[in-house]
Amino acid sequence: MNKKKEAVAGWLFMTPALFIFLTLVLIPVISSIILSFTKWNFLSGFSGIEFTGVNNFIKLFTKDRKFKKALVNTVIYAITIAPTTVALSLFLAHMLNTKVYLKKFLRMCFFIPYISSMVALAAVFRYMFRTDGPVNLILGKVFGMDPVPNWMIDGSLCRIPVILVMIYAGIGFCVIVYMAALQAVPSELYEAAQIDGASAVRSFFKITLPLVSSTTFYLLIVRLIAAFKIFTAVNVMDSNGGAVSVVEIIYDEAFGKYNFGYASAASWVLVAIILLVTLLQMWGQKKWVHY
Repeated sequence: MNKKKEAVAGWLFMTPALFIFLTLVLIPVISSIILSFTKWNFLSGFSGIEFTGVNNFIKLFTKDRKFKKALVNTVIYAITIAPTTVALSLFLAHMLNTKVYLKKFLRMCFFIPYISSMVALAAVFRYMFRTDGPVNLILGKVFGMDPVPNWMIDGSLCRIPVILVMIYAGIGFCVIVYMAALQAVPSELYEAAQIDGASAVRSFFKITLPLVSSTTFYLLIVRLIAAFKIFTAVNVMDSNGGAVSVVEIIYDEAFGKYNFGYASAASWVLVAIILLVTLLQMWGQKKWVHY
């Protein structure tokens, strides 16, 4: 009898979480999978749902030039933002892990951008990279560049401010995680290496890097996924569509044009890419990650 009461009590405690999971996760995911094979404008109601098979996916890769551009941009964001953020974070964390002045203050300064609103950060960077903004002022007055770049208008340059703000926003979290990993490295290893005559650089590559490789692997996955899902920075900073991302395409199709079927198809393409990249990392980590 007591076991039955415990089971009932357990299910009662789980009910709110299960309800939230079903309504906000499982049902939307299943609905999205089904809708990706349909042509449906939300304004037409449920009666307007038309099954079209894989036509949405075919259209994405054969007819939609904007999606192709967004896909290329998103891949560029992923391969630039994630490695750069992780590399800079490791360097900064390594510096902070040594005896430096104002360590706690510097750690707080690095972490503040991570907890700040991306909208605010993107707005600041957009102002900085305006044609008459501080960046161009320095390039023109100090370095004598004429004409100065139109960062947010030039299609070949508009991705750079977006990449920079994403790196700036992500460094804080990575630095904190790396500092925890570095503090777990036994100091005896560095002492032994110093006795053997190893330089600081050699100790870093032979001791530090291998022992924090699992942390590097984790942060690479986290930052890659964040880069693939980039939206806010692009939405705030991009004025001519040159820096468009896949998530922005999904948002525009779903909530701008109400083409939920097409938006669902685009979202599952993004999910497939993220899953593939993650699986490749999981496979490749056996060769360089040390646990």
